[in-house]
Amino acid sequence: MGLQLWETLKEAITAYTGLSPATFFTVVALLWAIYYVVTGLFGSSDDHHQRSRAFEEQMEPLPPPVQLGEIPEEELKQYDGSDPKKPLLMAIKGQIYDVSQSRMFYGPGGPYALFAGKDASRALAKMSFEEQDLTGDISGLGPFELDALQDWEYKFMSKYVKVGTIKKTVAVTGGDNGNGEASGTTEGDAKPAGDGSSQNAVAGTDAKEE
Repeated sequence: MGLQLWETLKEAITAYTGLSPATFFTVVALLWAIYYVVTGLFGSSDDHHQRSRAFEEQMEPLPPPVQLGEIPEEELKQYDGSDPKKPLLMAIKGQIYDVSQSRMFYGPGGPYALFAGKDASRALAKMSFEEQDLTGDISGLGPFELDALQDWEYKFMSKYVKVGTIKKTVAVTGGDNGNGEASGTTEGDAKPAGDGSSQNAVAGTDAKEE
């Protein structure tokens, strides 16, 4: 029931706004940011001072993106914005992007803060903020969701700098090696027996010919 409702909502967004779900939610986030700034202007002096200071920090020139290369997904969590001295990173389909310039959205307190430091491909495709969807696993997604993810990927590719990729872990089991070694051993042991049988057969043939 919930899934059908969500699909209906996404179709309604496209039908009534003419925007893709990704674009629609981006516009909503921008409106939220504008509201945040406007309310800050009319807040208390202390709040205004703190927010102005935070805004000034965000407006400071950003250091150039640092290329990380291939890193484990666990290491990516260090770049979720909790440490202001580190870049703010996020991944889509295993590709890591520096989103430090959009700290207002992806940094602590931002509407998309939970995506930072993670490969949030599945969550972006489904427009989901559920913890179980904060993963790079996109198996089982429908065509509509894959299209939405593609929109997000194009946006990131055009706006942010790619700084690395997530290292894929491949499970290596000892079962194959063990079987291979056992198989090799079996073949080696069987070979002399085969040679002996051939020699006996040849000897038997020679005896009959004589």
